[in-house]
Parts: sequence; structure tokens; C-alpha cells
Amino acid sequence: MNFEHSERAQEYLECVDAFIREHIEGPEEEARVQMMEVDPAQRWSPPPELEALKEKARAEGLWNLFLPDEEYGAGLKNVEYAPLAERMGRSFLASEIFNCSAPDTGNMEVLFHFGSDEQKERWLKPLLAGEIRSAFCMTEPAVASSDATNMQATAIVEGDEVVLNGVKWWSTGAGYPNCDVAIFMALTDPSAHKYAQHSMVLVPMDSPGVKVDRMLTTMGYWDEPSGHGEVSFTDVRLPVSSIIGGPGRAFEIAQSRLGPGRIHHCMRLIGQAERALELACKRATERVAFGKPLANLGGNRERIAEARIAIEQARLLVLKCAWLIDEKGLMSALSEVSQIKVAVPNMAQKVIDMAIQLHGGGGLSNDFPLAAMWAHARTLRLADGPDEVHRGVVARIELAKYVDRDVAKG
Repeated sequence: MNFEHSERAQEYLECVDAFIREHIEGPEEEARVQMMEVDPAQRWSPPPELEALKEKARAEGLWNLFLPDEEYGAGLKNVEYAPLAERMGRSFLASEIFNCSAPDTGNMEVLFHFGSDEQKERWLKPLLAGEIRSAFCMTEPAVASSDATNMQATAIVEGDEVVLNGVKWWSTGAGYPNCDVAIFMALTDPSAHKYAQHSMVLVPMDSPGVKVDRMLTTMGYWDEPSGHGEVSFTDVRLPVSSIIGGPGRAFEIAQSRLGPGRIHHCMRLIGQAERALELACKRATERVAFGKPLANLGGNRERIAEARIAIEQARLLVLKCAWLIDEKGLMSALSEVSQIKVAVPNMAQKVIDMAIQLHGGGGLSNDFPLAAMWAHARTLRLADGPDEVHRGVVARIELAKYVDRDVAKG
């Protein structure tokens, strides 16, 4: 394994870093505060400056960097895109400005790999162009969604139509005024094998029967301008051609979507942890209490050292996972995908918490980005599968090396 950046990845990294430093870092703190303080009715409208920066990034070729296809994206491998995601993660705006933010990235990958020509023309092309946004509707409020087979929402095929019913929540992106399409995952055939019962359906958000019932806060934050919505689907009728890849393929598609997506999430979180550690070190050396810099009080040096060690360990684990997917495919990295999904959010949460502690009361306020960063890290211990589910996957794979498969499943 060689984790030295390829020449192509290094060139992109330098360009992304320069763009962020020159165009994003200065105004983004003001934009962050402004977006939290605007009238609630305007919360979901991105500031005009954001769209101007998107156009500039696209003109400079810093666009769709996540997509491993040279026609539509940068053509980078997962291990090459990883450092770019980390650099974007230090900024709360950068991923969106480069058209590399979730859930659009995952939805675009789904359409790229599994979409029909018609679906690609109608939805993939405008998403790649940044003309529209999208949502992903999977989690449900009425069931334990950590077990996706619990899903109660339905997508029933009736002749040449598919009829959708159900309620979804934590549908990220639903707040955007130009969120034009959602991917809706639901039960189609309860008599099929449990991993062939569900389908993914492309749903225009203006379809009759689709309603964003409310927007949800995350630990008190609205996560504007994308936000997370609770969305109801009531007798929504669509052509059967709206089903991605055909009925019953949702779990297969979900696995393909979530592997690279978890690498993106984790590397962005590592970027956040790096920024939190940077803020902590600055605070620890500039603030004085009891006649000493904070760095020389109460074991803070040890905490800073432990944070550096934890970040380095997490990064290497994610890069190993990305390398495995690139070289051997997703099925060879199932344990590593779950490992990073547990390790990185927990690491980031602890590092950010340490930085908050060093900032005292200020760390709890919106004067610094730390509280919002902590909420985001805590959220990712649930999003894309909770810690407990991923630990179960790791344990099952580990135990299968020594015992019968049925025993390993528990």
C-alpha cells in the first residue's frame, strides 16, 4: 500500500486548497453566521455569493471531483479523491461550491451506475451541472431504521405505474428551493428474498401527493441551506420507468452508493477534526489562565497530542479502505467500510469536544464553528447506519474467520 498522493491528486489538491484560501475562507464565517440569523422563511435560500463561487469553481475545472469518470467528473480513484474531501471538510461551504456535497454525490453515483438513459438525461445531467438539487428518502420515523428491512413505506407496481405511500424523515437536501427530485426507497414485494423486496424510485418533488411536512433541527441546528426534511408520500403515482434499475434492486444499489459515500463523509470529518485541532492549539497558546498559557494547564498538552495521534490513525484507516475498494472492489472492504464509519465520527467528536473545552463558554456559542461541528460529528454516528450496526458487521466478519458462518451472525 502506498498512500503517497498521485501526481493528479496532488495537482487537484493544490488547486482546491488555493481556491478555498482565496475565495472561501474569508467570507464563509460571515456567511455561516448570517445564514443562522436570517428570517426563518429565508433560511433555505442559499446566498447569491454561493452561486457565483460555484460558477467560478466550475470554470476552473474544480467540479464534480468525486465522480470517478473523466467524461462527467475528475476521473479520480477513491484514494485520490480522499484528500480533496478532507480539505473540503475544513469548510462548511466548500463541498457544495465544488458540487461535491451529500446527498447529491451519492444520488449522482446511483444514477451514473444504475440509471437508465432517460433517467440520466432528466436528472443526472442537471445534477452534474448544479442546476438542481436532490434528496435521499430512506429513514422512517415510525420504525427502527437501523434495520432497513423494517421499512413500512411502499412502492407498489400497478401495471405501468408505481404507487408510493409512506413517511420519510432526515431527508437531507429537502430544504433547498431547487430540490427537484428525491430517491425514495420502499417495499415493493414482501414475498421476495428480504434483500430483494425493496426498490428505489426517482420522485419529482412537485409530484401530486409529495409534501415536505416539516424541517428538522440537528442538535438545535437547522443545517441550512440544505436542511433535513420529514416528507410524506400519499398515493404518488409515477411511471414504472421511475424505478432505478428495476424493482427489487434497492439493497444492491444502496450498498454501491454507501461504500464510497462513507469514505467521503469520513474524510470530510477528518478535515473538520484538523480544523478543530488547529483552533484548539491557537486557543491554548494565546489564552492565559492562572499565569500560564492554557497549553500548560490541566493536561492539555496530552489532550492535544492524543488528538493528533487519533486523527493520523483515522486517516490511515480511511485511506486503506479507499485503496481496498479501488484495488479489490467494495466486497473486499466491507469490514473496513464499517470500521471507518465507527472510528472516524467518534474520533472527530472527541477532538472537537476537546477544542470546545479549551474555548470555554465561547466554544458553546456560534461565535466559533465548534458547536456546529460537534453536532455534525455526533449526527454521523447515526447517519448511514449507527455505530452498533457497523460494529456488528465488523464482529461478524471477524468471527467468520474462526467459526461457522451462522455462529458468526449471532
